[in-house]
Amino acid sequence: MSIVVRGLKNEPYGGKLIDLLVTGEEREQLLKDSVDLVNYHMTERQICDAELLINGGFSPLTGFLNQADYESVVNNLTLADGTFWPMPITLDVSREAAATYSVGQRLNLRDEEFNLIGILTIESIYEPNKALEAEKVLGSPDDICHPSIAYLLQEAGDIYIGGSIKAFQLPPHYDFCDMRLSPKEMRMNIDRQGLGKLIGFQTRNPMHRSHRELTLLAAREARAHVLIHPVVGMTKPGDVDHYTRVRCYKELMNHYPAGMATLSLLPLAMRMGGPREACWHAIIRKNYGCTHFIVGRDHAGPGNNRAGQPFYDPYAAQELLLAHKNDIGIEVLVYRMVVYVEELQDYRTEDKVPAGMRVLNISGTELRRRLYKGIDIPHWFSYPEVVKILRQSYPPRNRQGFTVFFTGLSGSGKSTLANALRIALLEEGSRPVSLLDSDFIRKQLSTELGFSPEHRKLNINRMGFIASEITKHRGVAICAAIAPYADSRKQLREVISEQGGYIEVYVSTPLEVCEARDPSGFYARARRGEITNVAGVDSEYQTPVNPELVVDISQVTVQQSVNEIILFLEQEGFLSQ
Repeated sequence: MSIVVRGLKNEPYGGKLIDLLVTGEEREQLLKDSVDLVNYHMTERQICDAELLINGGFSPLTGFLNQADYESVVNNLTLADGTFWPMPITLDVSREAAATYSVGQRLNLRDEEFNLIGILTIESIYEPNKALEAEKVLGSPDDICHPSIAYLLQEAGDIYIGGSIKAFQLPPHYDFCDMRLSPKEMRMNIDRQGLGKLIGFQTRNPMHRSHRELTLLAAREARAHVLIHPVVGMTKPGDVDHYTRVRCYKELMNHYPAGMATLSLLPLAMRMGGPREACWHAIIRKNYGCTHFIVGRDHAGPGNNRAGQPFYDPYAAQELLLAHKNDIGIEVLVYRMVVYVEELQDYRTEDKVPAGMRVLNISGTELRRRLYKGIDIPHWFSYPEVVKILRQSYPPRNRQGFTVFFTGLSGSGKSTLANALRIALLEEGSRPVSLLDSDFIRKQLSTELGFSPEHRKLNINRMGFIASEITKHRGVAICAAIAPYADSRKQLREVISEQGGYIEVYVSTPLEVCEARDPSGFYARARRGEITNVAGVDSEYQTPVNPELVVDISQVTVQQSVNEIILFLEQEGFLSQ
């Protein structure tokens, strides 16, 4: 089904706005059919993609890409019929699941809460060349510093399923429902207001004064209304959560001239794909009714690669989109960075700053430092109402929760240190403190687990989940576990760091000292072959590369080690000084 909304200067991409929702007798029959169909539970990313397929945000697509379209998009930036399309929209599944599917089969698409979203008719089942996809689409075949390359190579299923969708409903949302306009609703809203031109502004970060000035500059130049269209699906790991961001956007909207701007939320799963992503974003905004699209410096960039350099040239996104703006049918507005000029007490793009005048700017890193330290954020940078919201969500470190994770060999003194630190922090008294020892977690939550690598990782994941919840609620979690594998410790750091502080302490007591202590005869039994998978004996312990602290209690006392940790926590701002 397609929808045509009259009165707009910019028609949907491909000429028609796709709508995959079925109605009437067709809906009733499909609901009956669904009772006998196999269920497929979509991932968070697939749910985001499904929503924009269903509501027409990804027009002219009518489902997840078949093999011919996928290969053409990867290699040529077009669908198989030649239509420009820069980003693969794929349904990845495990090899085991794919083996049970066949072309022509229908699957129920369900979300994480088992809601029936629609039915997919399988039209192709194929194995992608992931390294080629990563290189062509994202810029490297294997650099997992890029979050989408890491997802593609480490998390995504090995097989892709292509096919068309007939939908019963959009994925349900319970937050900011009045601001989640579909392309159809947005176009009707624009038509009601009689707006001939609309500028789309993409963001995944909180907006400050410079962003307001940039969008107003674009509005003046294009004589157009502004659509503030932030992503509230999946963004870059570590980004400010969308609940905080939307509260900031709502406050910022009060500082636009009346009738100048509209705020609506986009349920997109970003790929951080730089140049290709900029083109994709422009297509999506065209489907939402935009006639113009703003592309800034390093649009949708993922940060640095493994060599410490930016993944993409800062203006590569602008260049690619400008090259394809006629293919898409949208006007592209490109600007240099907007900065505050002290002498003028006003904003200018950096190429319009008079010679000799002082430019002021606060980077994202500096903003986070000021939030963590409780340092003033100047009025020229952001509005007080926005800063207040950010401080509520990101308080100074002495009001955040944190986790201290002790890792080391059995018998190294981890548990002793962890308990001693617990007592010291309880004495300090600023937060509730919880001790999570690996043996305790095994007894309480993991009685079914052994000591294989898979079970060790699962036990650590469970500990990490509990620690992240304690940290999120601004308590202190003290963890003690062997945790021999670097990848599981890395995952733990990523999960917990999203909620607050994370301090890894490597207890480096040498193996021979640990064996000499061996109060339970653990090592002796391993040496006799009575037990297996003992880290340091017949199983590897991967030494931490960059822990925050290293202590060896064969060289210093427990009290000295705890003092060193307390001093570190004070230095980093987690404890009041």
